Amino acid sequence: MFEERKDRRRANRAFNQGEGVTRYRMQQKMISIGDDYWIDNDAGDHLYKVNGKVLRARRTYKIEDRDGHNVATVRSRPLRIKDSMEIEDGDGHRIALVKKALVSPLRDRWVIKPAEGEDLTVEGNIVDHEYAIERDGYKIAEVSKRWFRIRDTYGLEVSAEADHATILAAAVAIDSMAHTDD
Repeated sequence: MFEERKDRRRANRAFNQGEGVTRYRMQQKMISIGDDYWIDNDAGDHLYKVNGKVLRARRTYKIEDRDGHNVATVRSRPLRIKDSMEIEDGDGHRIALVKKALVSPLRDRWVIKPAEGEDLTVEGNIVDHEYAIERDGYKIAEVSKRWFRIRDTYGLEVSAEADHATILAAAVAIDSMAHTDD
């Protein structure tokens, strides 16, 4: 038990120092028809386009690579007691479900339930884009605005072991749900 905790702290410290992580920049436009925006790498190159679909019964976001191929789709699940969004791969297969935890007295808590594998926990200040995504206590991604001075821009660091498409789509889903609750 002690060794496992020590290993977890060591791994999280390495993550915090940027070892084996990929950094993305998500910059939303203040006034944007359909919530379209780009996800860039840390060099500023456009990697993915988030294409928000307007005037639909469900909130829908298509994440496309720079060639226009659908990588993932994020959809709200209407008529649910708890707000949640499904993530599908480019072929329409469900790869994860993102939902808010029932009770979270001090911090925002969310859960990402992959179709396969262990659930991921999301904790932190979601509205201010300051949160971590963990699997069994190991940090696999972190979202933060502190890396940027530009309004409506935040960074997302993802570990090499994580499924980047799922993590990016989950960040889009969490951002969408958090800001529709305002």
